[in-house]
Amino acid sequence: MTGLLALFVAVLAIYFILGTVLAWASRRSLKSRNIREYYVAGGRLGTFLSALTYAATTYSSFMIVGLVGFAYATGVGSLGFELSYYVATLGLLSLVSYRVWTMSRARGWISPGEMIGDLAGARWIAVLAGILYLGALIPYASAQVKAIGETIAASAGGHYYLWGVLFGLAVMLVWSGLAGIWSVAVTDALQGLWMLVAGTLLLAWLVAVLHSHGITLSMVGRVLDSKGLMSVGKGFWTPAMFLAFTAPWIFFAVTNPQVVQRLYMPKDERSLKGMIKWFGVFGLYYTVLVTLIGLLARGGVMLNVLDIHPAKKDQVTPLLLTVTNPVLGAIVFTSIIAASVSTADSILLTLASIAAEDLTPSGWDEGKKRIVGYAALVIVAILMAAVAALRISYIVALSVLSSVLLLGFAVPTLALVAGLRVEAWSVALSILTAPAVIIAGYLYGLHEPVLLFAHPVHGLPLSAWILIISTIITLLGVRRGSR
Repeated sequence: MTGLLALFVAVLAIYFILGTVLAWASRRSLKSRNIREYYVAGGRLGTFLSALTYAATTYSSFMIVGLVGFAYATGVGSLGFELSYYVATLGLLSLVSYRVWTMSRARGWISPGEMIGDLAGARWIAVLAGILYLGALIPYASAQVKAIGETIAASAGGHYYLWGVLFGLAVMLVWSGLAGIWSVAVTDALQGLWMLVAGTLLLAWLVAVLHSHGITLSMVGRVLDSKGLMSVGKGFWTPAMFLAFTAPWIFFAVTNPQVVQRLYMPKDERSLKGMIKWFGVFGLYYTVLVTLIGLLARGGVMLNVLDIHPAKKDQVTPLLLTVTNPVLGAIVFTSIIAASVSTADSILLTLASIAAEDLTPSGWDEGKKRIVGYAALVIVAILMAAVAALRISYIVALSVLSSVLLLGFAVPTLALVAGLRVEAWSVALSILTAPAVIIAGYLYGLHEPVLLFAHPVHGLPLSAWILIISTIITLLGVRRGSR
């Protein structure tokens, strides 16, 4: 095990050095130190960087650790859950991306909170949105750091979990701090390509292992079906549970600030269209890939081919690394760290831009705003690591919880971007709906803080009620005419 760990660390070190060199070199792309250049590249990213930073920000350790474990434990319903997000995201991007990109260039937006406040005609809405973003994204960001800790703990021993968390914290601060979005986008590109290669190799290895034991994919399908893992509607994936998880996830593209902000970055319309197209290619391939890894791993265990015994969902991929070829294990090990860092970096930088732009007095100069942004980088990163250190729940639940807390942004954002005039009070109440419903549910006895959103009330999960209530509130605030 010591030799295996040394190999893992060596490959990770090579990756870290390469990423740091790229991040340092990206400093040359900074034309100035103004905050729009630092946080959104001054709207100058080409197709390649735009597509890979969007993909790497979206497809994080939620996929290679979280979704693999989810597919292993709950079956093919996890594929439907993630494909719901994928289809909805492409649909939303086709509807809103061009308008958001155009307005961001005309109005000089830096943060998503600034966009909401500007379109609602009230700066205090930007402040409120910024506070909610900061609170809601901590679970999602901490899930990325948790994935690093779980992966290192599974490879080196449980007592190394906190060392993994601290390592993730250090990498995030270095790579996001060197050149802002330029260093994040460049390292995202490296991370995105590494994730694709590593996932493909791991799937190929699983297929080869099963084949070497005379096991076909149809045999795996039959043994999974015998446990109800090849159907939706029973087991974990009841209709209510499926709705609970997908309702917040399908609006991810317009509620999560780190991906909304990426719509400000392409340098021209061609780059914007290329970003969406190549994200679509990446997303479909990677979704099917990681789901198959989880399903085949479960089939391999049930057919006594794989000797892994995960006690938790998030341990499936890390445990696979201990039984696969050591070199492949090191490559996949590094890809998990890469996936986690890419998303955590993006969230970290977005939250820093929110603190610098939305939570500072309007009269402050850029020098003061930069200081606030740098301070926010450090404080938020420490909070991420602190929550991850507690090892609360599993990665998918933490990730979806963040989207649930942001679900109230969906309808007012779509309405404002479409040009409707929505009263500021309506926007405020709508975006406050999710935290209010979650808190109310907890106070009334639904004591499952992380999975509370899935609890059914009158036949519908709380996440569905949040969407219904926020939609009604937004519609009540719509005025005649458009902007």
